[in-house]
Amino acid sequence: MPGTSDDAVTGSVSDLSASDMSAADAELIARLRAGDEDAFRDVVDRWSPAMLRLARTFVGSAQAAEDVVQDAWLGVLRGLQAFEGRSSLRSWVFTIVANRARTRGVRDARTVAWSPLEPDGHGPDVPGPTVDPARFQGPEGRYPGHWTSIGVPQRWDEFPERSALAHEAVALVAAALEQLPARQRTVVTLRDVEGLTSEEACAVLGVTPQNQRVLLHRGRAALRVCLEEYYRAG
Repeated sequence: MPGTSDDAVTGSVSDLSASDMSAADAELIARLRAGDEDAFRDVVDRWSPAMLRLARTFVGSAQAAEDVVQDAWLGVLRGLQAFEGRSSLRSWVFTIVANRARTRGVRDARTVAWSPLEPDGHGPDVPGPTVDPARFQGPEGRYPGHWTSIGVPQRWDEFPERSALAHEAVALVAAALEQLPARQRTVVTLRDVEGLTSEEACAVLGVTPQNQRVLLHRGRAALRVCLEEYYRAG
């Protein structure tokens, strides 16, 4: 595929606002369809790490995830000419990854089914309340259901003396993320790590907006608990 010296578009795709993304996608897609090796290499470098993380939530090993991502990129190349732009290019690519990873996971008998949540919002991996009820005011409080004075979450960025622990905190979050139930981990990864919108995450994973909101809320709550305990100890 012939190369090009114009790196401006692909070099700044991740920095564009949502309103500009469609135009960026259109130009990027045109370059990829034209066989621009630089554009394809840039996209592969940018998105492959996230694709690996997504695939890893469905399959049982890092090697299987790598196989899925490689297969997904081949699928992208084969399907690029037929891509109709009904979603963002990134969302389309991640959907291919999720579908192939899910198929590989089923084949390896190591996947977690994306079953619907129960009517009360609970599923097999989301039991009980997400936050200790004692942190909220009871019916006798001035503002029932609101945070108590000691229960309200603290803004961690208000403690500059803890900035030296930032690297440890990042490692802690990464470890806590790995401990989340698979569905919560996948949604939190897509939304908070990779920056997908709720609509994109729902499209990629084939879940309802309500399901996605519950999983995201519970995953975030679990991570917050880990961070709060860490900062209290510090």
